[in-house]
Amino acid sequence: MSNTIRVVLADDHVFVRDGIKSLLETEANIEVVGEAIDGADALEVIANSKPDLLIADIRMPNLTGIELVERLRNDNNSLKIIMLSMHESEEYVLKSIKAGADGYLLKGSSKEEFLKALHTVAGGGKYFSGDISSILISQLTNGTNSLEPKQIPGEEMMITKREKEILSLLLSGKGNKEIAEALEISKRTAEVHRFNLMKKLKVKNLIELSNKASEYSLL
Repeated sequence: MSNTIRVVLADDHVFVRDGIKSLLETEANIEVVGEAIDGADALEVIANSKPDLLIADIRMPNLTGIELVERLRNDNNSLKIIMLSMHESEEYVLKSIKAGADGYLLKGSSKEEFLKALHTVAGGGKYFSGDISSILISQLTNGTNSLEPKQIPGEEMMITKREKEILSLLLSGKGNKEIAEALEISKRTAEVHRFNLMKKLKVKNLIELSNKASEYSLL
């Protein structure tokens, strides 16, 4: 029996699929056996290709990534699933886990982390990036194991621990390179965190970011 991990990629952006495919094709024991342009297409591709693992974008048309996971689990499909997202929000992470995902990675993850996650999940384990793991720990230490997102009045307040660190460094005048060095992450990951934070808070510059942080007492 072959030890090759058969993978299906589901993402509505072709350049994302091409990038992941190029990364995986460098690995001798991984084979991309199918690609899907959205959640509905993924169901058909999975049925035809019988993969071992699905890597799915969390936001897709015609069934989101979370809806896709729910559909597969309702059909008692034991396929291993890693959710891929630009977003580190608590709501997305917890909904993905509750739906039945085996892993959750940010699109800014390094090649090394990406491959580690894939092999871990394919081998029957669970994998969540370090930043995301802090969300799960927070849920448990706050006295709940329901994995339900906290009901918070307003999207502005949904800030993760890592995003608070990014926010603090940004407001102290640090650039992406300095943030990356301070947090021991790649510059690309720092850029993704910064983009997600400013998008989440609906601000366009550091002045607006500072005002929003003060208004909602985010630090």
